[in-house]
Amino acid sequence: MNIAYWIVAGLLALFYCYAGTLKVIRSRDRLRPMMAWVDRIPLPAVRALGTVEVLGAIGLVLPPLTGVAPSLATVAAVGFVFLQTGAIAVHLTGEDRRIALNVGLTATAAVTIWLATGL
Repeated sequence: MNIAYWIVAGLLALFYCYAGTLKVIRSRDRLRPMMAWVDRIPLPAVRALGTVEVLGAIGLVLPPLTGVAPSLATVAAVGFVFLQTGAIAVHLTGEDRRIALNVGLTATAAVTIWLATGL
C-alpha cells in the first residue's frame, strides 16, 4: 500500500506542482490556450489558486516523506477533491464543458485519500 501511495500521490503532486506553477508565473494570455476559464476569474485569484496547488502538492509528499504530521497528506488530498469539485462547477457554468481531466483528478485524489489513511 505504501508503494501505491507514492506512485499515485507522486503523480498527483507532479501534476499540481506543474499546473500551479504555470498559474503563478504565466500571464493570462499564455494561460488562455490551456485554461479557457482564466478570463472569468480575476488574475489574483488565479495566482492564489496556483499557490494553493503548489502547497497542496508539497503537502502530499513532504509530511509522509519526513514523518512529521503525515496526516497532512490526507488533508492535502481532501483539499484537491474540493478544489476539483469547484473546478468542475466553474467549467460547467461557463462555455468550457470539458471536465474529463477534472473528474480524473478528483478520482485520483480520492484514491490518494484512501491510500494515505494506511500510512
